[in-house]
Amino acid sequence: MDEKLIGNLRQAYDKRAAWRDERPYPEWKEKERANFLAYLQRENKRTLLEIGAGPGRDSLFFQQNGLEVVATDLSPEMVKLCRAKGLAAYVMDFASLDFPQPFDAIFALNCLLHVPKKDLPAILGRLHGLLNPGGLFYMGVYGGQDFEGIYEADEHEPKRLFSLYTHEQIKEVAGRFFTPVYFRAIRLTSDTDVFQSMIWRSDYLPTG
Repeated sequence: MDEKLIGNLRQAYDKRAAWRDERPYPEWKEKERANFLAYLQRENKRTLLEIGAGPGRDSLFFQQNGLEVVATDLSPEMVKLCRAKGLAAYVMDFASLDFPQPFDAIFALNCLLHVPKKDLPAILGRLHGLLNPGGLFYMGVYGGQDFEGIYEADEHEPKRLFSLYTHEQIKEVAGRFFTPVYFRAIRLTSDTDVFQSMIWRSDYLPTG
């Protein structure tokens, strides 16, 4: 990923870290998070990596439910909030994830939508390499349409890049590295406001 893009995202999220920590947590996100936890518990998964952890509310949820959790975010201010919640948290962007041992699960909620489309396959390949065989990968992003660019109405500064995919597109890209387990398209406030909630499994070598 481009260093300027990473720097802009870091700056945008540093500025609004406290605001994000205080926002109410939507019920539909709670349901999808709980659904992923149910999969992890049924398969006796123990270790989880969250990327783009923000203020750490999801990591804390998984830790309180018995998982060994590591949280990462590119924003130092977000990582401070994670650590204040008692989480093991590190400043890392998607392209610099580096751990000595793989994980049983990865959780990525509303963060990979900031990856340029040309870079997403490489990032997914890196995530594949961070999972144990049979590991589960939760990927939640806004989508349902083909779009890449800056949202001019974005309240964050600098304004953020968003990469959105149709259902067919995101299944094709992620399917190069993982096998599908669960897919749900959640329609929120309009026909163009759709959230793609997905669980994928790492159980074969990626094809590219």
